Amino acid sequence: MPKMGFYYNQSACTGCKTCQVACKDKNDNEIGILFRHVRDFQVGSYPKANMYHYAGTCNHCEMPACVANCPTEAMYIDDEDGTVQYDNSKCDGCQVCVTACPYAVPQYIESLNVVRKCDACKALRENGEQPACVAACPMRALEFGPIDELIAAHPDAVKDIVILPDSETTSPCTIIDAKAAALEGEPEEVYL
Repeated sequence: MPKMGFYYNQSACTGCKTCQVACKDKNDNEIGILFRHVRDFQVGSYPKANMYHYAGTCNHCEMPACVANCPTEAMYIDDEDGTVQYDNSKCDGCQVCVTACPYAVPQYIESLNVVRKCDACKALRENGEQPACVAACPMRALEFGPIDELIAAHPDAVKDIVILPDSETTSPCTIIDAKAAALEGEPEEVYL
């Protein structure tokens, strides 16, 4: 099976957070734990201010820092689809993966003393469904599939936007149809 990944159309995203809520609900996450998060940014100032949203989750990187730094091998790359998965039975709660990930994706769940993160809804996909975030998006701003096919279908999509670390560090399998404001300037996170 080919390496899987996400496509995110920033121009279609309205910042409604439906993907975030669907993910939280599907994973029954505690308060404060998000595997997908929607953040809002402003570039410039009035009267020439621009705004954009970023809906981020695990990028299922080709060279994931969480996997490379996990001392117990609880974080691993799935042999079948190349997504980054975790094994709670091996996790000792050390949180090395949390600090290693440049995208701040893995989440420490104190009540369970384990780290979890987006698994690209592996159980749903095994039943022929899409990840919860993709299925829930009312604007169809998210897609999931073989990353090579997503790149071919969206040739203008990029891996790097201003708010994210350089993609050469981990080679993320998320591509973004970015707004111009997300590619330049000094963004300020705003809270809507």
